[in-house]
Amino acid sequence: MAIETPLEQQVLIFPAIPCEPIWRLSVAQYHQMTRQGILTDDDPVELLEGWLVTKMPKNPPHRLATQLAREALATMLPVGWHINDQEPITTEESEPEPDLSIVRGERRHYVERHPSASDLALVIEVADTTLQRDRTSKQRIYARAAIPVYWIINLAERQVEVYTNPSGTGVRVAYQQRHDYGATDRVPVLLAGGEIGAIGVDDLLP
Repeated sequence: MAIETPLEQQVLIFPAIPCEPIWRLSVAQYHQMTRQGILTDDDPVELLEGWLVTKMPKNPPHRLATQLAREALATMLPVGWHINDQEPITTEESEPEPDLSIVRGERRHYVERHPSASDLALVIEVADTTLQRDRTSKQRIYARAAIPVYWIINLAERQVEVYTNPSGTGVRVAYQQRHDYGATDRVPVLLAGGEIGAIGVDDLLP
């Protein structure tokens, strides 16, 4: 027989977000927690604007789109650049783990640190259940860090959203341009201010 939980007990089981000020983590504190083993690779979190945020699990379409984009980009990168998938990047107040990032230099250059914004030409998020987060907090983080190009591979609407020209100050920092590419379009790949090729959107979608 099913047992119902009284409402007052449900409130205790699922506590509300506290109204009092909550302690926010700096990037240095976050790094210290990982060095001391408080956080490990098994903990599904990333640091976004000072908060520990749960990373969403990857479903098969998300995984496939990430792999398709990685393979397509890897074939056109010139010497002196490489591509990471789901690896941390460090900004002033965050350490997100974008689905893909194009990074300057050789992998061995980053043996003692994660890539920072100045090392990046492009970050990509594959969005299905995370679309709202990718359009808001992730976009703010990447724009504030002045990462020149940000893609959202939008699985729900079957398009690629390309954000460029980050500018502004304080809370008003944002990408000033957005261009949506549909399934029959080709997305230009910009690297260090120049176009190195283009990828068909349909080639990126599951």
